[in-house]
Amino acid sequence: MSKADELDNLIRQMESGTDVLGFHAPVIGISGNFRDGDCTLAQGYYMSVLEAGGTPVVIPPYDNEKSLVSLLDTLDGIVLSGGADIDPDYLREEPLDCVSVNPRRDAQELLLVHLAVARQIPVLGICRGIQTLAAALGGKLYQDIRSQHDRPCIEHSQTIARGLPSHQVSLEKDSVLYGLFQKDTLAVNSFHHQAVKEAPAGFRVTAWGPDGIIEAMESVSFRPILGVQWHPECFLLENDRSMMPIFNWLIGQASLFRRAKELHSKTIILDSHCDSPMLFDEGAHFYKKTPELLVDLHKMTAGRLDTSFMVAYLKQEERDEESLKAAVQKADRLLTLIDDRIGECKGYAAIATTPNELWQNKSKGIKSIVKGIENGYAVGLDIDNVDRFRSRGVAYMTLCHNGDNDICDSHRGNNEHNGLSEFGKRVVERMNKTCMMVDLSHASEKSFWDALECSSKPIICSHSSSRALCDHTRNLTDDQMRALACSGGVAQVCLYSGFLKKDGNATVEDAVRHIMHMIDVMGVDHVGIGSDFDGGGGLPGLEDASWFISLTERLMAEGLSDSDLSLVWGANFLKVWSINAGL
Repeated sequence: MSKADELDNLIRQMESGTDVLGFHAPVIGISGNFRDGDCTLAQGYYMSVLEAGGTPVVIPPYDNEKSLVSLLDTLDGIVLSGGADIDPDYLREEPLDCVSVNPRRDAQELLLVHLAVARQIPVLGICRGIQTLAAALGGKLYQDIRSQHDRPCIEHSQTIARGLPSHQVSLEKDSVLYGLFQKDTLAVNSFHHQAVKEAPAGFRVTAWGPDGIIEAMESVSFRPILGVQWHPECFLLENDRSMMPIFNWLIGQASLFRRAKELHSKTIILDSHCDSPMLFDEGAHFYKKTPELLVDLHKMTAGRLDTSFMVAYLKQEERDEESLKAAVQKADRLLTLIDDRIGECKGYAAIATTPNELWQNKSKGIKSIVKGIENGYAVGLDIDNVDRFRSRGVAYMTLCHNGDNDICDSHRGNNEHNGLSEFGKRVVERMNKTCMMVDLSHASEKSFWDALECSSKPIICSHSSSRALCDHTRNLTDDQMRALACSGGVAQVCLYSGFLKKDGNATVEDAVRHIMHMIDVMGVDHVGIGSDFDGGGGLPGLEDASWFISLTERLMAEGLSDSDLSLVWGANFLKVWSINAGL
Protein backbone atom coordinates (compact mmCIF):
# COMPACT_ATOMS: atom_id res chain seq x y z
CA MET A 1 0.00 0.00 0.00
CA SER A 2 1.37 3.40 -0.99
CA LYS A 3 1.67 6.26 1.46
CA ALA A 4 -1.12 8.03 -0.43
CA ASP A 5 -3.40 4.99 0.06
CA GLU A 6 -2.53 4.91 3.77
CA LEU A 7 -3.45 8.60 4.05
CA ASP A 8 -6.76 8.01 2.23
CA ASN A 9 -7.59 5.18 4.66
CA LEU A 10 -6.80 7.40 7.63
CA ILE A 11 -9.01 10.18 6.28
CA ARG A 12 -11.92 7.75 5.79
CA GLN A 13 -11.49 6.37 9.31
CA MET A 14 -11.52 9.86 10.79
CA GLU A 15 -14.59 10.90 8.82
CA SER A 16 -16.58 7.78 9.69
CA GLY A 17 -15.46 7.29 13.28
CA THR A 18 -17.33 8.55 16.32
CA ASP A 19 -14.56 8.19 18.88
CA VAL A 20 -13.19 11.67 18.09
CA LEU A 21 -16.55 13.44 18.25
CA GLY A 22 -16.72 15.63 21.34
CA PHE A 23 -13.16 14.70 22.34
CA HIS A 24 -11.41 17.71 23.83
CA ALA A 25 -7.87 17.03 24.97
CA PRO A 26 -6.40 19.96 26.91
CA VAL A 27 -4.35 22.27 24.72
CA ILE A 28 -0.79 22.76 25.97
CA GLY A 29 1.29 25.63 24.65
CA ILE A 30 5.03 24.91 24.52
CA SER A 31 7.43 27.82 24.18
CA GLY A 32 9.55 27.37 21.06
CA ASN A 33 13.30 27.79 20.93
CA PHE A 34 14.84 30.33 18.61
CA ARG A 35 18.19 29.91 16.94
CA ASP A 36 19.74 30.90 13.62
CA GLY A 37 16.55 32.70 12.61
CA ASP A 38 14.31 29.66 13.11
CA CYS A 39 11.77 28.66 15.76
CA THR A 40 12.40 25.05 16.76
CA LEU A 41 11.03 22.55 19.26
CA ALA A 42 12.70 19.33 20.36
CA GLN A 43 10.39 16.38 19.80
CA GLY A 44 10.54 15.15 23.39
CA TYR A 45 8.33 18.05 24.51
CA TYR A 46 5.41 17.46 22.21
CA MET A 47 5.74 13.67 22.36
CA SER A 48 5.54 13.74 26.17
CA VAL A 49 2.49 16.02 26.05
CA LEU A 50 0.80 13.70 23.53
CA GLU A 51 1.69 10.64 25.58
CA ALA A 52 0.05 12.21 28.64
CA GLY A 53 -3.13 12.98 26.72
CA GLY A 54 -2.69 16.63 25.75
CA THR A 55 -2.72 18.49 22.46
CA PRO A 56 0.60 20.32 21.97
CA VAL A 57 0.93 23.65 20.16
CA VAL A 58 4.08 25.72 19.74
CA ILE A 59 4.31 29.26 21.11
CA PRO A 60 6.80 31.03 18.82
CA PRO A 61 8.67 34.08 20.12
CA TYR A 62 6.91 37.25 18.97
CA ASP A 63 6.32 40.76 20.29
CA ASN A 64 2.59 41.22 19.68
CA GLU A 65 1.16 41.41 23.19
CA LYS A 66 -2.48 41.42 22.07
CA SER A 67 -1.95 38.21 20.11
CA LEU A 68 -0.26 36.66 23.14
CA VAL A 69 -3.26 37.47 25.35
CA SER A 70 -5.59 36.04 22.69
CA LEU A 71 -3.49 32.86 22.52
CA LEU A 72 -3.62 32.41 26.28
CA ASP A 73 -7.43 32.32 26.15
CA THR A 74 -7.14 29.14 24.04
CA LEU A 75 -4.57 27.36 26.21
CA ASP A 76 -5.25 25.00 29.11
CA GLY A 77 -1.63 24.62 30.19
CA ILE A 78 1.88 25.83 29.37
CA VAL A 79 5.31 24.22 29.13
CA LEU A 80 8.24 26.61 29.33
CA SER A 81 10.93 24.76 27.42
CA GLY A 82 14.71 24.75 27.74
CA GLY A 83 17.18 26.81 25.73
CA ALA A 84 19.73 29.59 25.97
CA ASP A 85 20.45 31.78 28.99
CA ILE A 86 18.22 34.58 30.21
CA ASP A 87 19.65 38.02 29.54
CA PRO A 88 21.12 39.25 32.87
CA ASP A 89 19.79 42.71 32.06
CA TYR A 90 16.32 41.36 32.94
CA LEU A 91 17.79 40.36 36.30
CA ARG A 92 19.34 43.81 36.74
CA GLU A 93 22.79 42.22 36.74
CA GLU A 94 25.97 42.70 34.72
CA PRO A 95 26.63 39.68 32.44
CA LEU A 96 29.42 37.18 33.04
CA ASP A 97 31.65 36.09 30.17
CA CYS A 98 29.99 32.67 29.97
CA VAL A 99 26.47 34.00 29.32
CA SER A 100 24.97 33.24 25.89
CA VAL A 101 21.56 34.89 25.74
CA ASN A 102 18.54 34.53 23.48
CA PRO A 103 16.88 37.95 23.52
CA ARG A 104 14.07 36.91 21.13
CA ARG A 105 12.60 34.69 23.85
CA ASP A 106 13.21 36.55 27.07
CA ALA A 107 10.75 39.44 26.99
CA GLN A 108 7.89 37.33 25.67
CA GLU A 109 8.35 34.42 28.08
CA LEU A 110 8.79 36.64 31.14
CA LEU A 111 5.57 38.41 30.16
CA LEU A 112 3.93 35.05 29.42
CA VAL A 113 4.58 33.92 32.99
CA HIS A 114 2.89 36.99 34.46
CA LEU A 115 -0.13 36.64 32.19
CA ALA A 116 -0.46 32.91 32.85
CA VAL A 117 -0.19 33.32 36.62
CA ALA A 118 -2.88 36.03 36.58
CA ARG A 119 -5.18 33.63 34.72
CA GLN A 120 -4.46 30.60 36.95
CA ILE A 121 -3.17 28.63 33.93
CA PRO A 122 -1.16 25.50 34.92
CA VAL A 123 2.55 25.89 34.10
CA LEU A 124 5.44 23.44 33.91
CA GLY A 125 8.92 24.98 33.58
CA ILE A 126 11.75 22.79 32.29
CA CYS A 127 15.45 23.72 32.66
CA ARG A 128 15.50 27.29 31.30
CA GLY A 129 11.77 27.19 32.08
CA ILE A 130 12.27 26.94 35.86
CA GLN A 131 14.73 29.81 35.60
CA THR A 132 12.20 31.85 33.62
CA LEU A 133 9.63 31.27 36.34
CA ALA A 134 12.07 32.42 39.01
CA ALA A 135 13.23 35.47 37.04
CA ALA A 136 9.69 36.57 36.20
CA LEU A 137 8.27 36.21 39.70
CA GLY A 138 11.04 37.78 41.78
CA GLY A 139 13.49 34.95 42.42
CA LYS A 140 17.23 35.01 41.80
CA LEU A 141 19.45 33.06 39.40
CA TYR A 142 23.03 31.93 39.21
CA GLN A 143 24.38 33.14 35.89
CA ASP A 144 27.01 30.45 36.23
CA ILE A 145 26.89 27.89 39.02
CA ARG A 146 30.58 26.94 38.81
CA SER A 147 31.83 30.46 39.47
CA GLN A 148 28.99 31.70 41.71
CA HIS A 149 27.87 28.72 43.79
CA ASP A 150 29.56 28.51 47.19
CA ARG A 151 30.19 24.74 46.93
CA PRO A 152 31.95 22.55 44.35
CA CYS A 153 29.45 21.50 41.69
CA ILE A 154 28.87 18.12 40.14
CA GLU A 155 28.85 17.92 36.33
CA HIS A 156 25.58 19.58 35.29
CA SER A 157 26.10 19.34 31.53
CA GLN A 158 26.33 15.63 30.87
CA THR A 159 28.00 14.14 27.80
CA ILE A 160 26.06 10.86 27.89
CA ALA A 161 22.79 10.50 25.94
CA ARG A 162 20.12 13.04 26.87
CA GLY A 163 17.59 10.38 27.82
CA LEU A 164 19.85 8.81 30.45
CA PRO A 165 20.14 9.97 34.07
CA SER A 166 23.43 11.41 35.29
CA HIS A 167 22.80 12.03 38.99
CA GLN A 168 20.29 11.76 41.83
CA VAL A 169 18.22 14.57 43.30
CA SER A 170 16.60 14.55 46.73
CA LEU A 171 12.85 15.21 46.88
CA GLU A 172 11.12 17.05 49.69
CA LYS A 173 8.34 15.07 51.27
CA ASP A 174 4.75 16.41 51.01
CA SER A 175 5.70 18.06 47.69
CA VAL A 176 4.04 17.54 44.33
CA LEU A 177 7.08 15.67 43.04
CA TYR A 178 7.20 13.36 46.03
CA GLY A 179 3.51 12.65 45.58
CA LEU A 180 4.07 11.83 41.91
CA PHE A 181 7.07 9.53 42.36
CA GLN A 182 6.63 8.28 45.94
CA LYS A 183 10.37 8.19 46.58
CA ASP A 184 13.02 10.22 48.38
CA THR A 185 15.46 10.40 45.46
CA LEU A 186 15.06 10.55 41.72
CA ALA A 187 17.58 9.86 38.95
CA VAL A 188 17.64 12.80 36.50
CA ASN A 189 19.66 14.15 33.59
CA SER A 190 21.37 17.54 33.48
CA PHE A 191 22.17 20.16 30.79
CA HIS A 192 22.72 23.58 32.31
CA HIS A 193 25.20 25.99 33.81
CA GLN A 194 22.63 28.46 35.13
CA ALA A 195 20.21 27.62 37.93
CA VAL A 196 17.76 29.09 40.40
CA LYS A 197 19.59 30.68 43.30
CA GLU A 198 16.55 31.74 45.32
CA ALA A 199 12.97 30.66 44.73
CA PRO A 200 10.46 33.52 44.42
CA ALA A 201 7.99 34.39 47.15
CA GLY A 202 5.09 31.96 47.09
CA PHE A 203 7.32 29.04 46.02
CA ARG A 204 9.20 26.33 47.87
CA VAL A 205 12.21 24.33 46.76
CA THR A 206 11.20 20.68 46.40
CA ALA A 207 14.31 19.00 44.96
CA TRP A 208 18.04 19.47 45.56
CA GLY A 209 21.12 18.25 43.78
CA PRO A 210 23.87 16.56 45.84
CA ASP A 211 25.86 19.81 45.56
CA GLY A 212 23.06 21.99 46.92
CA ILE A 213 21.84 23.24 43.54
CA ILE A 214 18.08 23.80 43.37
CA GLU A 215 16.60 21.16 41.05
CA ALA A 216 12.86 21.82 41.43
CA MET A 217 10.37 24.27 42.93
CA GLU A 218 6.61 24.50 43.15
CA SER A 219 4.02 27.09 44.07
CA VAL A 220 2.75 27.10 47.63
CA SER A 221 0.24 29.86 46.80
CA PHE A 222 -2.49 27.51 45.58
CA ARG A 223 -1.37 27.82 41.96
CA PRO A 224 -0.60 24.80 39.71
CA ILE A 225 2.98 25.75 38.89
CA LEU A 226 5.93 23.35 38.91
CA GLY A 227 9.50 23.85 37.70
CA VAL A 228 12.28 21.27 37.26
CA GLN A 229 15.89 21.90 36.36
CA TRP A 230 16.34 18.65 34.43
CA HIS A 231 14.83 17.58 31.09
CA PRO A 232 12.08 15.01 31.77
CA GLU A 233 10.94 15.08 28.14
CA CYS A 234 14.19 13.46 26.97
CA PHE A 235 13.52 10.17 28.75
CA LEU A 236 10.58 9.24 26.52
CA LEU A 237 12.89 9.34 23.50
CA GLU A 238 14.70 6.36 25.03
CA ASN A 239 11.36 4.56 25.58
CA ASP A 240 11.73 5.39 29.26
CA ARG A 241 8.41 6.51 30.73
CA SER A 242 9.72 7.06 34.23
CA MET A 243 9.27 10.85 33.93
CA MET A 244 5.74 10.71 32.58
CA PRO A 245 4.19 11.43 36.02
CA ILE A 246 5.34 15.05 35.58
CA PHE A 247 3.50 15.41 32.27
CA ASN A 248 0.52 13.47 33.61
CA TRP A 249 0.33 16.01 36.45
CA LEU A 250 0.31 18.89 33.97
CA ILE A 251 -2.39 17.31 31.80
CA GLY A 252 -4.48 16.53 34.87
CA GLN A 253 -4.31 20.15 36.01
CA ALA A 254 -4.95 21.42 32.49
CA SER A 255 -7.97 19.12 32.07
CA LEU A 256 -9.53 20.49 35.24
CA PHE A 257 -8.79 24.05 34.12
CA ARG A 258 -10.36 23.37 30.72
CA ARG A 259 -13.50 21.93 32.32
CA ALA A 260 -13.78 24.98 34.59
CA LYS A 261 -13.44 27.34 31.63
CA GLU A 262 -16.18 25.48 29.78
CA LEU A 263 -18.47 25.77 32.81
CA HIS A 264 -17.80 29.50 33.09
CA SER A 265 -18.55 29.98 29.40
CA LYS A 266 -22.08 28.57 29.58
CA THR A 267 -23.46 29.88 32.88
CA ILE A 268 -23.65 33.18 34.73
CA ILE A 269 -20.77 33.46 37.20
CA LEU A 270 -21.97 35.87 39.88
CA ASP A 271 -20.42 37.41 42.98
CA SER A 272 -23.24 38.84 45.10
CA HIS A 273 -21.27 41.30 47.22
CA CYS A 274 -18.20 43.50 46.86
CA ASP A 275 -17.28 46.89 48.29
CA SER A 276 -15.18 48.28 45.43
CA PRO A 277 -17.10 51.60 45.39
CA MET A 278 -15.33 52.47 48.65
CA LEU A 279 -12.10 52.53 46.65
CA PHE A 280 -13.79 54.31 43.76
CA ASP A 281 -14.47 57.01 46.33
CA GLU A 282 -10.72 57.21 46.94
CA GLY A 283 -9.89 57.62 43.25
CA ALA A 284 -9.69 54.03 41.95
CA HIS A 285 -10.99 53.31 38.45
CA PHE A 286 -12.66 50.06 37.42
CA TYR A 287 -10.96 49.92 34.00
CA LYS A 288 -7.47 50.07 35.53
CA LYS A 289 -5.65 47.08 36.97
CA THR A 290 -4.40 48.09 40.41
CA PRO A 291 -3.27 45.88 43.30
CA GLU A 292 -5.47 47.74 45.77
CA LEU A 293 -8.69 46.99 43.87
CA LEU A 294 -9.68 43.33 44.18
CA VAL A 295 -12.51 43.60 41.65
CA ASP A 296 -11.72 45.42 38.42
CA LEU A 297 -12.30 44.78 34.72
CA HIS A 298 -8.99 42.94 34.32
CA LYS A 299 -9.45 40.66 37.32
CA MET A 300 -13.05 39.89 36.39
CA THR A 301 -11.83 38.92 32.92
CA ALA A 302 -9.00 36.74 34.23
CA GLY A 303 -11.28 34.97 36.70
CA ARG A 304 -14.06 34.69 34.09
CA LEU A 305 -16.49 36.43 36.43
CA ASP A 306 -19.57 37.74 34.63
CA THR A 307 -21.38 39.74 37.30
CA SER A 308 -20.38 41.67 40.39
CA PHE A 309 -22.87 43.22 42.80
CA MET A 310 -21.20 46.44 43.92
CA VAL A 311 -22.63 48.09 47.01
CA ALA A 312 -22.79 51.63 48.30
CA TYR A 313 -21.50 50.94 51.81
CA LEU A 314 -22.39 53.19 54.73
CA LYS A 315 -20.69 52.95 58.08
CA GLN A 316 -23.22 53.15 60.91
CA GLU A 317 -22.96 56.63 62.37
CA GLU A 318 -25.16 58.80 64.58
CA ARG A 319 -28.90 58.91 63.92
CA ASP A 320 -29.73 62.55 64.50
CA GLU A 321 -31.45 64.47 61.70
CA GLU A 322 -28.23 65.89 60.25
CA SER A 323 -26.41 62.53 60.27
CA LEU A 324 -29.34 60.74 58.63
CA LYS A 325 -29.47 63.38 55.90
CA ALA A 326 -25.73 62.94 55.31
CA ALA A 327 -26.17 59.15 55.06
CA VAL A 328 -28.83 59.51 52.36
CA GLN A 329 -26.60 61.92 50.43
CA LYS A 330 -23.60 59.62 50.68
CA ALA A 331 -25.59 56.66 49.37
CA ASP A 332 -26.69 58.74 46.39
CA ARG A 333 -23.13 59.92 45.76
CA LEU A 334 -21.73 56.38 45.82
CA LEU A 335 -24.44 55.09 43.48
CA THR A 336 -23.61 57.91 41.07
CA LEU A 337 -19.93 57.03 41.39
CA ILE A 338 -20.67 53.42 40.41
CA ASP A 339 -22.51 54.66 37.34
CA ASP A 340 -19.60 56.92 36.43
CA ARG A 341 -16.85 54.33 36.91
CA ILE A 342 -18.66 51.66 34.92
CA GLY A 343 -19.59 54.25 32.31
CA GLU A 344 -15.86 54.62 31.61
CA CYS A 345 -15.84 51.01 30.37
CA LYS A 346 -18.38 51.22 27.55
CA GLY A 347 -18.25 48.08 25.43
CA TYR A 348 -16.54 46.12 28.23
CA ALA A 349 -18.81 46.56 31.26
CA ALA A 350 -22.31 47.89 31.89
CA ILE A 351 -24.76 48.47 34.71
CA ALA A 352 -27.44 45.74 34.77
CA THR A 353 -30.82 46.08 36.45
CA THR A 354 -32.51 42.75 35.64
CA PRO A 355 -31.45 39.09 35.49
CA ASN A 356 -32.10 39.04 31.73
CA GLU A 357 -29.61 41.84 31.21
CA LEU A 358 -26.89 39.64 32.71
CA TRP A 359 -27.41 37.07 29.94
CA GLN A 360 -27.62 39.77 27.28
CA ASN A 361 -24.35 41.28 28.44
CA LYS A 362 -22.64 37.89 28.64
CA SER A 363 -23.62 37.09 25.06
CA LYS A 364 -21.87 40.32 24.01
CA GLY A 365 -18.77 39.68 26.12
CA ILE A 366 -19.68 42.51 28.49
CA LYS A 367 -19.26 42.34 32.27
CA SER A 368 -22.33 43.22 34.35
CA ILE A 369 -22.30 45.41 37.44
CA VAL A 370 -25.39 45.46 39.66
CA LYS A 371 -25.91 48.09 42.34
CA GLY A 372 -26.75 47.41 45.97
CA ILE A 373 -26.78 49.29 49.27
CA GLU A 374 -25.07 47.98 52.39
CA ASN A 375 -26.83 49.37 55.46
CA GLY A 376 -30.44 50.55 55.54
CA TYR A 377 -29.07 53.58 57.35
CA ALA A 378 -29.13 55.01 53.82
CA VAL A 379 -32.93 55.25 53.98
CA GLY A 380 -32.88 57.55 56.98
CA LEU A 381 -36.43 57.85 58.30
CA ASP A 382 -37.99 58.48 54.91
CA ILE A 383 -39.42 55.23 53.59
CA ASP A 384 -39.88 56.81 50.15
CA ASN A 385 -36.11 56.56 49.77
CA VAL A 386 -36.64 52.82 49.21
CA ASP A 387 -38.61 53.63 46.05
CA ARG A 388 -36.07 56.22 44.94
CA PHE A 389 -33.09 53.89 45.39
CA ARG A 390 -34.95 51.13 43.58
CA SER A 391 -35.54 53.52 40.67
CA ARG A 392 -31.77 54.04 40.60
CA GLY A 393 -31.24 50.35 39.92
CA VAL A 394 -30.51 49.13 43.46
CA ALA A 395 -31.26 45.39 43.44
CA TYR A 396 -30.90 44.72 47.17
CA MET A 397 -30.32 46.51 50.44
CA THR A 398 -28.60 45.07 53.49
CA LEU A 399 -30.87 46.11 56.35
CA CYS A 400 -28.02 47.03 58.71
CA HIS A 401 -24.27 46.86 59.20
CA ASN A 402 -22.20 46.71 62.38
CA GLY A 403 -24.54 48.59 64.66
CA ASP A 404 -28.25 49.01 65.29
CA ASN A 405 -30.12 51.46 63.08
CA ASP A 406 -33.72 52.59 62.81
CA ILE A 407 -34.66 49.46 60.86
CA CYS A 408 -33.29 46.60 62.97
CA ASP A 409 -30.71 45.28 65.39
CA SER A 410 -27.28 44.33 64.11
CA HIS A 411 -25.27 41.29 65.10
CA ARG A 412 -22.99 43.80 66.87
CA GLY A 413 -25.74 46.01 68.27
CA ASN A 414 -27.38 46.54 71.65
CA ASN A 415 -30.68 44.79 70.89
CA GLU A 416 -32.36 48.17 70.71
CA HIS A 417 -35.50 46.90 68.96
CA ASN A 418 -35.42 43.20 69.88
CA GLY A 419 -35.22 42.46 66.14
CA LEU A 420 -37.02 44.50 63.49
CA SER A 421 -38.47 47.84 64.55
CA GLU A 422 -41.97 48.85 63.47
CA PHE A 423 -40.32 51.16 60.95
CA GLY A 424 -38.16 48.23 59.84
CA LYS A 425 -41.21 46.08 59.15
CA ARG A 426 -42.59 48.85 56.95
CA VAL A 427 -39.22 49.06 55.14
CA VAL A 428 -39.27 45.32 54.43
CA GLU A 429 -42.84 45.55 53.14
CA ARG A 430 -41.90 48.51 50.92
CA MET A 431 -38.85 46.63 49.61
CA ASN A 432 -41.10 43.70 48.72
CA LYS A 433 -43.49 46.05 46.95
CA THR A 434 -40.75 47.80 44.96
CA CYS A 435 -39.05 44.49 44.02
CA MET A 436 -35.89 45.24 46.02
CA MET A 437 -34.34 42.17 47.63
CA VAL A 438 -34.02 42.10 51.43
CA ASP A 439 -30.47 41.24 52.58
CA LEU A 440 -29.94 40.01 56.15
CA SER A 441 -26.17 39.73 56.30
CA HIS A 442 -24.98 41.65 59.40
CA ALA A 443 -28.42 41.36 61.07
CA SER A 444 -28.89 39.95 64.57
CA GLU A 445 -30.43 36.51 64.82
CA LYS A 446 -33.73 37.98 66.08
CA SER A 447 -33.75 40.47 63.20
CA PHE A 448 -33.25 37.54 60.84
CA TRP A 449 -36.27 35.64 62.17
CA ASP A 450 -38.45 38.76 62.20
CA ALA A 451 -37.58 39.65 58.61
CA LEU A 452 -38.11 36.08 57.46
CA GLU A 453 -41.61 36.20 58.94
CA CYS A 454 -42.35 39.70 57.70
CA SER A 455 -41.14 39.38 54.11
CA SER A 456 -43.58 38.14 51.49
CA LYS A 457 -40.72 37.32 49.14
CA PRO A 458 -37.57 35.20 49.50
CA ILE A 459 -34.69 36.95 51.20
CA ILE A 460 -30.93 36.75 50.74
CA CYS A 461 -27.86 36.77 52.92
CA SER A 462 -25.47 38.31 50.41
CA HIS A 463 -22.25 37.48 52.27
CA SER A 464 -22.64 35.16 55.27
CA SER A 465 -20.97 31.87 56.17
CA SER A 466 -21.60 28.95 58.56
CA ARG A 467 -21.65 29.44 62.32
CA ALA A 468 -21.30 25.68 62.84
CA LEU A 469 -17.83 25.86 61.26
CA CYS A 470 -16.86 29.28 62.61
CA ASP A 471 -18.70 30.51 65.70
CA HIS A 472 -19.14 34.16 64.79
CA THR A 473 -22.30 36.21 65.15
CA ARG A 474 -21.97 37.31 61.51
CA ASN A 475 -22.53 33.72 60.41
CA LEU A 476 -25.74 31.72 60.07
CA THR A 477 -26.71 28.80 62.28
CA ASP A 478 -27.81 25.60 60.63
CA ASP A 479 -31.37 26.32 61.80
CA GLN A 480 -31.28 29.74 60.14
CA MET A 481 -29.98 28.21 56.94
CA ARG A 482 -32.68 25.54 56.89
CA ALA A 483 -35.37 28.17 57.44
CA LEU A 484 -33.89 30.37 54.74
CA ALA A 485 -33.93 27.45 52.30
CA CYS A 486 -37.52 26.54 53.21
CA SER A 487 -38.59 30.12 52.43
CA GLY A 488 -36.88 29.98 49.03
CA GLY A 489 -33.94 32.23 49.92
CA VAL A 490 -30.20 31.94 49.39
CA ALA A 491 -27.07 32.26 51.53
CA GLN A 492 -23.94 33.48 49.77
CA VAL A 493 -20.70 32.25 51.35
CA CYS A 494 -18.49 35.16 52.47
CA LEU A 495 -14.74 35.03 51.78
CA TYR A 496 -13.73 37.07 54.82
CA SER A 497 -11.11 35.14 56.79
CA GLY A 498 -12.50 35.90 60.23
CA PHE A 499 -15.90 34.48 59.26
CA LEU A 500 -14.38 31.25 57.95
CA LYS A 501 -11.95 30.38 60.73
CA LYS A 502 -11.82 31.61 64.32
CA ASP A 503 -8.10 32.35 64.28
CA GLY A 504 -8.50 34.43 61.12
CA ASN A 505 -5.98 32.36 59.16
CA ALA A 506 -8.42 30.93 56.63
CA THR A 507 -7.50 29.85 53.09
CA VAL A 508 -9.49 28.79 50.06
CA GLU A 509 -9.72 25.34 51.63
CA ASP A 510 -11.78 26.79 54.49
CA ALA A 511 -14.04 28.58 52.03
CA VAL A 512 -14.66 25.29 50.26
CA ARG A 513 -15.50 23.64 53.60
CA HIS A 514 -18.13 26.30 54.29
CA ILE A 515 -19.61 25.99 50.81
CA MET A 516 -19.88 22.21 51.06
CA HIS A 517 -21.32 22.33 54.59
CA MET A 518 -23.92 24.87 53.61
CA ILE A 519 -24.88 22.75 50.60
CA ASP A 520 -25.26 19.76 52.94
CA VAL A 521 -27.53 21.78 55.24
CA MET A 522 -29.55 23.83 52.77
CA GLY A 523 -29.35 21.85 49.55
CA VAL A 524 -27.45 22.90 46.46
CA ASP A 525 -30.41 25.06 45.33
CA HIS A 526 -29.87 27.68 48.06
CA VAL A 527 -26.13 28.40 48.26
CA GLY A 528 -23.98 30.91 46.40
CA ILE A 529 -20.88 33.09 46.77
CA GLY A 530 -20.56 36.69 47.97
CA SER A 531 -16.87 37.51 48.25
CA ASP A 532 -16.89 40.77 50.26
CA PHE A 533 -13.86 41.72 48.15
CA ASP A 534 -12.63 45.25 48.84
CA GLY A 535 -14.54 45.11 52.11
CA GLY A 536 -12.19 42.72 53.91
CA GLY A 537 -12.77 39.59 51.85
CA GLY A 538 -9.89 37.73 50.24
CA LEU A 539 -7.88 34.66 51.22
CA PRO A 540 -4.76 32.78 50.18
CA GLY A 541 -5.98 30.93 47.10
CA LEU A 542 -8.88 33.37 46.67
CA GLU A 543 -7.10 36.68 46.73
CA ASP A 544 -9.22 38.64 44.25
CA ALA A 545 -11.72 38.18 41.41
CA SER A 546 -9.10 36.58 39.15
CA TRP A 547 -9.12 33.48 41.39
CA PHE A 548 -12.76 32.51 40.83
CA ILE A 549 -11.86 30.08 38.02
CA SER A 550 -9.59 28.31 40.51
CA LEU A 551 -12.44 28.06 43.03
CA THR A 552 -14.53 26.35 40.36
CA GLU A 553 -11.76 23.77 39.91
CA ARG A 554 -11.69 23.08 43.64
CA LEU A 555 -15.46 22.64 43.80
CA MET A 556 -15.27 20.28 40.83
CA ALA A 557 -12.67 18.27 42.72
CA GLU A 558 -15.15 18.10 45.62
CA GLY A 559 -17.56 16.29 43.31
CA LEU A 560 -19.96 19.08 42.37
CA SER A 561 -21.40 18.55 38.89
CA ASP A 562 -21.63 21.23 36.22
CA SER A 563 -25.33 21.53 37.05
CA ASP A 564 -24.54 21.99 40.75
CA LEU A 565 -21.93 24.62 39.97
CA SER A 566 -24.27 26.54 37.69
CA LEU A 567 -26.66 26.80 40.63
CA VAL A 568 -24.02 27.86 43.14
CA TRP A 569 -22.32 30.33 40.81
CA GLY A 570 -25.44 32.24 39.90
CA ALA A 571 -28.66 30.41 39.08
CA ASN A 572 -29.77 30.22 42.73
CA PHE A 573 -29.30 33.93 43.28
CA LEU A 574 -30.89 34.82 39.94
CA LYS A 575 -33.97 32.77 40.85
CA VAL A 576 -34.48 34.76 44.06
CA TRP A 577 -33.85 38.01 42.21
CA SER A 578 -36.38 37.05 39.53
CA ILE A 579 -39.02 36.15 42.13
CA ASN A 580 -38.47 39.45 43.94
CA ALA A 581 -38.69 41.30 40.64
CA GLY A 582 -41.93 39.54 39.75
CA LEU A 583 -40.41 37.93 36.65
